[in-house]
Amino acid sequence: MKKLIDLYSYRLIGDSGPEFLLLKRSKKKIYASQWRMIGGKVKQDETYWQAALRELNEETGLEPVTFWTVPSINQFYEAESDTIHHIPAFAAELANDAVPTLDDEHSDWMWVSVTDISTYIHWPEQQRLFRLIHHILTDQNQQLLPQWLIPSV
Repeated sequence: MKKLIDLYSYRLIGDSGPEFLLLKRSKKKIYASQWRMIGGKVKQDETYWQAALRELNEETGLEPVTFWTVPSINQFYEAESDTIHHIPAFAAELANDAVPTLDDEHSDWMWVSVTDISTYIHWPEQQRLFRLIHHILTDQNQQLLPQWLIPSV
C-alpha cells in the first residue's frame, strides 16, 4: 500500500490568522486543475515527515519557518483500489514574503483565508484539517505543543 502525506502551508499576516498556500494542479496530472495543498508519496527509507519536507521543496522551492505535525489525519476510502487511506497531516509556516517556484505538477498558486477554503478545496477531510490548523493557530486557548514540532534541519 502506498504511503502518502498532506502538507498544509501557511503564512501569518497580521492578526487575521493564517493565509494558506494553495497550488493548482496541472491539467496533465492527477487531480487535474484542482486547487490543493501539497501532497505526495513517501519514498522507501523515508519517514512521513521527511517526505513532507521534500514535497514542500520539490513543489514550491520553499523551506519552512516552523514545521509541525497536525494532531489529526486525513482519512478516506478509495473505491478504485479498495483502500482506506490514513494520511498524516503536517503544517509548515512559510515566510510572509514567500513566493513559490512551481514544479511541473502545478500551474498556479494563491494565498487563501480559511473562510474561503471550501470555495477551492472540495474534500471534506481536507477542509476540516485547514479549519483545525486555523483553530490551533488562532485560538487563545490553543498552542503548538512541543511534541508536534519537528526540526526541519
